[in-house]
Amino acid sequence: MPGGAELSAALLNDPNKQSRNTPLEVRCYFVRHRNALVVRAEFSPLYTDYYLHHMQHGIRLLPEHDLLLKDGLAALTLHLASRPWNEASAFTINLQDPLLNLFVTGSNRDGTVVGRVFTKEVKQGGRNLFFCRTDRDGEPDRQSTVEFQGTDMFEAVEHYYRYSEQRPARYFHYSEEDLVMVSAQPDCDMPWFLTLDDGKIQSLDEEEELSLLETRMYRFECGCDADRIYPIIASLPEEEIDAFFDQSDLAVAICPRCGARLSLSREGLETFLESRRTG
Repeated sequence: MPGGAELSAALLNDPNKQSRNTPLEVRCYFVRHRNALVVRAEFSPLYTDYYLHHMQHGIRLLPEHDLLLKDGLAALTLHLASRPWNEASAFTINLQDPLLNLFVTGSNRDGTVVGRVFTKEVKQGGRNLFFCRTDRDGEPDRQSTVEFQGTDMFEAVEHYYRYSEQRPARYFHYSEEDLVMVSAQPDCDMPWFLTLDDGKIQSLDEEEELSLLETRMYRFECGCDADRIYPIIASLPEEEIDAFFDQSDLAVAICPRCGARLSLSREGLETFLESRRTG
């Protein structure tokens, strides 16, 4: 699509979104005497809105791609809940087999997460790469890149923590959609941390002293709409605008964050240009 690079750059990683969907509750605990942070959530509400979004926009993923995206969303959400309130993060994961890019992003500022899978024009490089971009108020953006093996999204994030965050974090399944992240804090009891498994996580509240630190709420929400895209289209050269509409009065833009199909019209573009001239 002409102007696609400009469109993607303007929409990707924008944390200024409005939330309307069912909230997901994430609980954050401190494990006393172990110096570890436990973040836990039951992801059914978020997955429900994820599937409703796909149905609304006619998005169909292969079952294996669907699972990767759901795991990526869960891994990112628990990561976000362990981070400061003024921070937004994005994971971009380049897999070689299957060949795809997985993108998930979210913001603590408004409690939203969103993502999609790309299967076209994916770079082949012979190795899996994990990119994490972090945006925190008042600080320069940070980006880290690590190489990893396999296709497990939780293991990919664990690998990122080990080699980029310089502190370990581990993911566990309490049940199929009830997921837990445990991250080591200063002076963490590492022998205990390294022996954790799904079974021990299920009895953690019985065997350890947990203190509830806070509860955070997240939603599957992008916030993309035509009103956000018209300014991008208007900034293009006239010939690219004509090519975008392809001799028609209507065109469709695909959101690079969530895959939504957004209908645009020349009339809507003219309305935007007029409002800019008179406003």
